[in-house]
Amino acid sequence: MDAFFENVTIFSDFLWGGTWGDDRILPVGPITVILLGTGLYLMIAMGARPLRRLFPAFRELWAGRKGTGAAGEITPWQALSTALSGQVGTGNLAGVATAIAIGGPGAIFWMWITALFGMALAYAESSLAVRYREKHEDGHFHGGPMYYIRNGLGKKWGWLAFLFCIGALCSALATGGMIQSNSVTQSAVEAATTLGIALPNWVVGLVLAGLVFIVIIGGIKSIGRVAGKVVPIMALIYVLAALGIVIMNADQVPAAFATIFTNAFGIGEVAGGLAGYGILAAIREGVARGLFSNEAGQGSAPIAHAAAKTNNPVKQGEIAMLGVFIDTMIICTLTALVILVVDAQYPMLDGSFVTFAWQSDVLQASAVTTAAFSAGMIGGAWLILAAQGLFAFTTIIGWSYYAEQSATYALGDWAARPFRFVWVIVAFAGTLIVDVTGLWRFGDVANAMMLFPNVIGVLLLSGVVLKYTRDFDQKGIIPPAWNGADAVPAGAEPPAVEEPSDR
Repeated sequence: MDAFFENVTIFSDFLWGGTWGDDRILPVGPITVILLGTGLYLMIAMGARPLRRLFPAFRELWAGRKGTGAAGEITPWQALSTALSGQVGTGNLAGVATAIAIGGPGAIFWMWITALFGMALAYAESSLAVRYREKHEDGHFHGGPMYYIRNGLGKKWGWLAFLFCIGALCSALATGGMIQSNSVTQSAVEAATTLGIALPNWVVGLVLAGLVFIVIIGGIKSIGRVAGKVVPIMALIYVLAALGIVIMNADQVPAAFATIFTNAFGIGEVAGGLAGYGILAAIREGVARGLFSNEAGQGSAPIAHAAAKTNNPVKQGEIAMLGVFIDTMIICTLTALVILVVDAQYPMLDGSFVTFAWQSDVLQASAVTTAAFSAGMIGGAWLILAAQGLFAFTTIIGWSYYAEQSATYALGDWAARPFRFVWVIVAFAGTLIVDVTGLWRFGDVANAMMLFPNVIGVLLLSGVVLKYTRDFDQKGIIPPAWNGADAVPAGAEPPAVEEPSDR
């Protein structure tokens, strides 16, 4: 098993960092080029739509709290909350800290860039998910990359859709399931230890598995209801606490931003060679952890948005891009600022102390975030423990739906209910794992297995996205729902307006 994970790590480093073992093959990883390149193309082609439509998208989200009365299973608000339940997780805590510790503060700048272009990707992929979704005989809606690849490009591309499903199942197993449940266990055990209680991992596993079962057995409607209530509340509490710490350390904020920008481009490094290495490390960690956190381009969030009660792919696409903005530009940024502005005495292995938590070689991953919050506010450590547990739990239930949809696409609708029991076992198994390092690397590879088919599909269908976006903006024409045709004719005229535009 050690040899397997060692090979996985080598391959993961190539995909994300462009290295193979000790040798640098490419300046940056292939995924960096594909992800940022596709996002940049869509951003330009759509005339910076994510920036122009940011505030109107928030209004559309608020208006979608109770649904539009259109076809679908959950409200647009619940669809975004479900997507956010998968996006807001350990990546916002441990992921940000790891990115800074390995790639330096400059990694945050590249997380921002990934998110900025990722918003354009999120719009495209989620609007396509609504455009090409299907309603099956059981009355449930099914959508996501596998459906818009097959329905939008034609059945001859079915192999690419199937490849996406395999990647989604692998990613769900590693990063969406086991790593998250392991994180919940660590939080619970650590909290119990501070109270003098020795809490076995298997006890946490049984409780977690039971809670997961209660939520996911009812399918997307149950997941949407829970996510629609829990995710906004937990995110708001975390944001307010982090913002309070940043305000109390406002004198350090300018220096923190200066460090982010200078480190992102290697300015201030000791020597030219080190500067080059610093830039590449910042890019690799920023893009990798940015994607892990906001999932833009990965193809997971569109699966949730495909279930929204809406007839308008354009509006749901705009709501979807808010998930990337909230996850990275707000939550991850505040986590990073807390880590960079709270100065205290943090231990080093040699017995000395450093000023900031991310500089410590004793603290790792979420421990960096916990230490910074603990030094920044009374009860900060408990806040992080609670946030980490809730973030991870909601990620588990969100990813259960993504994995289920991938399984039903590959095996048939009959697999939905049995898979929910399998997912409960996955959640329990993750609590018993001692070392998740190998799973993190396996998860990086699995994320790439999802990303490649999805980005290919989005690029090939980008002309369709640009056309129905332009038609809606200029004429108020709603793109038609997929009608069973093998693929959309290149010059097809959309049908009459189904609902008025507010543009």
